[in-house]
Amino acid sequence: MAPYRNHLPQLSNALFLTDGGIETTLIFREGLDLPEFAAFDLLKSETGYEALLNYFRTYVTLAKTYQVGLILESVTWRANPDWVTKLGYSSDDLVEINQKAIAQLHNIRQASETAQTPMVISGCVGPRGDGYIPANAMTAQQAQAYHQTQINAFRDADADLVTALTMNYVEEAIGVTLAAQAANMPVVISFTVETDGCLPTGQTLKEAIAQVDAVTNNAPAYYMINCAHPTHFANILTPGEAWLERIRGVRANASTKSHAELNESETLDDGNPAELGHQYRALKAKLKSLNVLGGCCGTDDRHVEAICQACLPLFWAHLSNPSLLTTSSSVSL
Repeated sequence: MAPYRNHLPQLSNALFLTDGGIETTLIFREGLDLPEFAAFDLLKSETGYEALLNYFRTYVTLAKTYQVGLILESVTWRANPDWVTKLGYSSDDLVEINQKAIAQLHNIRQASETAQTPMVISGCVGPRGDGYIPANAMTAQQAQAYHQTQINAFRDADADLVTALTMNYVEEAIGVTLAAQAANMPVVISFTVETDGCLPTGQTLKEAIAQVDAVTNNAPAYYMINCAHPTHFANILTPGEAWLERIRGVRANASTKSHAELNESETLDDGNPAELGHQYRALKAKLKSLNVLGGCCGTDDRHVEAICQACLPLFWAHLSNPSLLTTSSSVSL
């Protein structure tokens, strides 16, 4: 059963949290081995499965404490044909892996959801290649064919929606969107950007969103930005521009380092959780639709809680006086 597929609750003005950087948390804080950065590999063992449950329970507790919604993102960012094969799984394992990941989230939701904390199950799609480098780029049609099996698995496992994280070129984002349309699934597209606020291809975020919308007839439910620090993209967000209304989610990195610097780093840069929270609050002043808040590389529950604490008063104020949401934050970016 996918109770939210036809009416995603995060399309309201309510605050929804996501988790943080699952891979960096499991590797650096929990000491777990994730070959090729693939969290789904933990599903193969009982201890790995339990580690993932414990990870998600942390965010369930956080969302219930603050009585906000929660997006449960499946551990399938790497669970596409190329990466599954690279890790030694067969092509026949692809559907089973993705459906098992969604089933895990159903169990969590069944045990924990409340009226104050709706929990939306999202099937996570990652890029075919490297998250930072758009090499061996596909056409939109090739990308649709490539991602269709994974997205169909999400549909059949009763995920509420599909979220494509760390999209680094527009044709793959279009392909994912078309595949979700073919499966009658709502879809969210999350682009990553470099320190200049542009996609790794050099295309502006504004142009990328406009291109996806034009080709797919505005099919994505909304857009997100992930795997970049707020200081990398805040300057491209000019208040009042209509395209910004399409951005509803941010999952930022803890570190201000560039993608190239992060790739070369052998230690975790977890930044400053409180400072990151205030930077999200400043983003909310620029992105009026922003209500899906979480983290990416280097972030964990400390960062997501700091983000929640910094931003939740804005949502409370909006309930009593919507005009308060337009006031400028004291934090500049």
